[in-house]
Amino acid sequence: MAEFDYDLFVIGAGSGGVRAARMAGGFGAKVAIAEDRYMGGTCVNVGCIPKKLFVYASHFAEDFHDAAGYGWHVPEPVFKWDELLKNKNKEINRLNGIYKNLLERNGVRVFDGRAELGGPNSVLINGESISAQRILVATGGWPHIPDIPGNQHIISSNEAFFLEALPKSAVIVGGGYIAVEFAGIFLGLGVDTTLVYRGDLFLRGFDGEMRGFLAEQMRQKGINLLFNTRIDSIDRQNGRYLVNSPDTGTITTDLVMYATGRRPNTNGLGLETAGVELNGKGAIVVDAKYRSSNPSIYAIGDVTDRMNLTPVATAEGTALANNLYNNQSRRVDYRDIPTCIFSQPNLGTVGLTEEQARQEYTNVEIYKSRFTNLKHTLTGNSEKTLMKMIVDRDTDRVLGVHMAGADAGEIIQGIGIALKAGATKAVFDATIGIHPTAAEEFVTMREPTE
Repeated sequence: MAEFDYDLFVIGAGSGGVRAARMAGGFGAKVAIAEDRYMGGTCVNVGCIPKKLFVYASHFAEDFHDAAGYGWHVPEPVFKWDELLKNKNKEINRLNGIYKNLLERNGVRVFDGRAELGGPNSVLINGESISAQRILVATGGWPHIPDIPGNQHIISSNEAFFLEALPKSAVIVGGGYIAVEFAGIFLGLGVDTTLVYRGDLFLRGFDGEMRGFLAEQMRQKGINLLFNTRIDSIDRQNGRYLVNSPDTGTITTDLVMYATGRRPNTNGLGLETAGVELNGKGAIVVDAKYRSSNPSIYAIGDVTDRMNLTPVATAEGTALANNLYNNQSRRVDYRDIPTCIFSQPNLGTVGLTEEQARQEYTNVEIYKSRFTNLKHTLTGNSEKTLMKMIVDRDTDRVLGVHMAGADAGEIIQGIGIALKAGATKAVFDATIGIHPTAAEEFVTMREPTE
């Protein structure tokens, strides 16, 4: 008789948990996974996928406007929010099924319900106690709503994906990528949009010049950006909301959405029962092999609050499954991970910011190009594109590449491969561009601007 019911029990069927479970199952381990909300986790249900679909939807208003410059004249377009929701939900349901099928095809048993730790090798779910040689916690993060008067009137990004009706106006509070992306989404769908942030400039940690450029472009499109602005309280009056700020006074709006950060989803998991150490932010502390302070309990993804990106969680799940059940020794390389904010325009980035490069290197060159995309020479659209490359002059190695403009994510993904391979500026210079494209600017920047 086996000592444990399962070799691996995964709590949380998000991107990282599903990847680890199905790969471990594919390697021959006996695996189970539990999920109490929705298969696929945040990314599939209330994150990356529906958000990108909403970004696509919101961009059509600008596309209809731009089409006139190319001879296309269409009647006044009509947007139907309920149709977008219906089609979005249908696609998410399809993905939920795909995730479940992937697990079952690899022999993973799926439990529907909330799982808690009963001890170092025990999981409690649906009134049942299950033993496992190893337990993986992959419960992700959850939106944080501050404790201010009137916070019952606030929604998070989770609820924004299921609004019964589209508001006429919205105030979004926050300075991270979720706040910035939803500001573009709401504006594009015809909502009078205000973005409020307590700091000097949003997207802290990204390249300063790119942040300023994006703010300029968003203001130009019609988003009201209020920086250095605090919110004290929120009131409801005559069916609308009063957002009270000591800095700007009261803003009246139809919707208040907070995107002021996410916290590791560790409450109520029984981690203390198993002696699992948490840091000051409530995240599970892990070593290089994703082990917690209890050697039989592991954690990956946003619940560890390190680099909170879906592809990072899946990479960690892949590494963990290979290390535990495929006799390999893998580690995720966290350097030069490309990412993109699906703002409007997009902001894509890989490698060091200018600020980081100047701190780490003594001889830095900056290459830049700011221009109007060829498409907009006929549209009358005033959107600009900014590209930036940061180079170590001593070695000629490219340290960072940043782009704000259409399809920045698609372009930066390819450039991320180049940086991972250690490309030098000479390699970029020797590469023939595809003409006419915006991307060719990255191989035609000949003279440093700084």
